[in-house]
Amino acid sequence: MRSSPLINLPRMSPRFFAVVSIALCVAGCKRAKPPQGLNVGLVSDVAGRGDQSFNDSALRGLELWAAGKKYAGGGYQTATPDERRASIPPELADRIGMRPLDITPTVLQSNSQEDYEPNLQLLVDRGAQLTIGTGFMLENAVEAVAKRNPKGRFLLIDSRLIDDKGAPYTLPNVRSVTFREEEGSYLAGALAGLVTKSGKVAFVGGMEIPLIKKFEAGFRAGLAATNPAAAQGVRVNYTGSFDNVGTGKQVGQDLLQKGVDVVFHAAGSDGLGVIQAVKEARAAGKPDYVIGVDSDQWHLAPKAVLTSMVKHVDLAVYDAVRDLTDQKFSGGDRTLGLAEGGVALAPVRIDFPGKAEALKKVAALAQKIVAGEIKVPVTPEQRQAAKAQP
Repeated sequence: MRSSPLINLPRMSPRFFAVVSIALCVAGCKRAKPPQGLNVGLVSDVAGRGDQSFNDSALRGLELWAAGKKYAGGGYQTATPDERRASIPPELADRIGMRPLDITPTVLQSNSQEDYEPNLQLLVDRGAQLTIGTGFMLENAVEAVAKRNPKGRFLLIDSRLIDDKGAPYTLPNVRSVTFREEEGSYLAGALAGLVTKSGKVAFVGGMEIPLIKKFEAGFRAGLAATNPAAAQGVRVNYTGSFDNVGTGKQVGQDLLQKGVDVVFHAAGSDGLGVIQAVKEARAAGKPDYVIGVDSDQWHLAPKAVLTSMVKHVDLAVYDAVRDLTDQKFSGGDRTLGLAEGGVALAPVRIDFPGKAEALKKVAALAQKIVAGEIKVPVTPEQRQAAKAQP
């Protein structure tokens, strides 16, 4: 029997979702054996499957790495060992088991923020032993559903639980995983500073929130480490969203017209528009590069994507599912950076003058971050304060 596929659900009441759940089971369970293994559910944010970035990373960790499944044609197929192995970065090969775990994945895509809580509750009602909320925007929904279902287990990606006073706290049945995005962004900035020919570099963020400010702060700091002159004039734009490809492309085109030749985006689906803008510029013969985010985005524009600042949401999801199957799952907060394998730069597959020396310098900076010799700022203000110190 195929596992439950991705379901695009309109904004409906929780009662409607329960009816849909029953209907799906009646329609799909008559001729097949009951699914084996633990049921693990995931709720995406509004960008959803196909963002080639954050959500797809979470789905890779659940479906391909944990379950050994690939989503195609509206349902799941068993992935071959080679397909699964090819999706695992070399640096994580020792951490991801050779065989899939004994789980059945269920994925619900959210069409709006109002869908988060009912989607999470639906997964619990359908018997999910672990329910995953993908993205900081699901923090309130995960908190509410976890309190309402104290026997359930939950994974919250990209945010800690926040109380009414704005302070982080924990629940025993919720594991929250955040990342030191500033560390990987520092390396992206360092590489950008070594590659730029015009000396004009840009950062494009999605929503202007503390999480994305971490990307900006790290990128600025890394750029300053290798190219102080470029850091002085770095251009910063926020699109205001994570799901508007057109806006991202417009912002990218505007930056390129102003002479920027390296752009780093942390803008979700908006970033796909930035990549498209740079791809078109490269096709027109311009020496422009873009640095992707969250997932390795090289395949989207092989001649334009210099590298990507990979945030291993896939690893956070896989680790939680593995702990569940090993009966070791626990709540609490976890933070992943370079040292923990939580962030990294994707392989640099494009050749450019001085590539070997540039990569050697970036690798040396990464080692200093891991060793604690470099403290990467998490806000632009923190970076300015550090510069002002004697």
